[in-house]
Amino acid sequence: MTGPHPSVAAVRNAVRQALDGCDIGTRVWVACSGGPDSLALAAATGYVGRKEGYLTGAIIVDHGLQADSAAVAERAAAEVRRAGIHTVFVEKVVVGREGGLEAAARNARYLALNNRIDAEGGLNPHLLTGHTMDDQAETVLLALARGSGARALSGIPARRGRIVRPLLSLRRKDTVAACQALGLDPWHDPTNSHPEGPKRSQLRTKVMPALVDVLGPGVVSGLARSAALLQADADELDRQARSAMGAAPSQNDDEWRCDMLAALPDAIRSRMIKMLAENRGAGPLTAAHVVAVDQLITDFRGQGAVSLPGGYEARREYGRLVIASPSNRSKE
Repeated sequence: MTGPHPSVAAVRNAVRQALDGCDIGTRVWVACSGGPDSLALAAATGYVGRKEGYLTGAIIVDHGLQADSAAVAERAAAEVRRAGIHTVFVEKVVVGREGGLEAAARNARYLALNNRIDAEGGLNPHLLTGHTMDDQAETVLLALARGSGARALSGIPARRGRIVRPLLSLRRKDTVAACQALGLDPWHDPTNSHPEGPKRSQLRTKVMPALVDVLGPGVVSGLARSAALLQADADELDRQARSAMGAAPSQNDDEWRCDMLAALPDAIRSRMIKMLAENRGAGPLTAAHVVAVDQLITDFRGQGAVSLPGGYEARREYGRLVIASPSNRSKE
């Protein structure tokens, strides 16, 4: 066979397309766990970086959640260097428990990644992550199970700020094949295949295989395609909500007329409520918070204030929605 293995070529092309338009000297970081997805991504990024003149590096986060986590992190660093990236940092973090272990680990991970990127500086830094189409399908199913709205159902965005996810169009099997073709030895997290592990692991080992058996192999790409369609819809609804928020006259920065809010379409008003509250410092709001605040606007029957995360509350006063901390309650 001439040329690279098809899976190697596919991952390289995905990275090349994701970075298309970047200037020579752009700093490109890969968030790498040492697993097949991020390791294949690191190899492709190193290759594309050498061809296009990007400055590449990798950041490995040691969450300290397993007894051998330090050894796993060092092993990942060694494989990343074998894959062709020689600027490698291992960041050790302390994971709390607020919001659940998975969420706390994710928050600690991205904080460490961004801190390292900021510390190193460089031209227009990008952070690449190894999320694949399989991850996207799993994310959509989890959002469905929670009864989430269009934004959550739109799944993992291909871009958000400096974060870029080149592999959302590729399957997990492609990254595994790419590592095999390149002679790389990825680490396989035992919790990912444990039938009694975290919810996402159980979804991966139990639910997705069952869906494929019943609905066929196209179910993964179908879920990912639905996410892409919903992403466009959610972006447009968010744009309309921001426009409505900017046009809504208010007496103060934390007050909005309920009659004007009630006249908005439900899909716009619910997004506007979330944006208004989170802009004030409350949040993140859940669907239950949004519904309760919406009832102050559209179905007010004298109910009291709605408690919001961050020590804030939403209340109705003289026909206006007020979002503020309880200490700022106006004198009645």
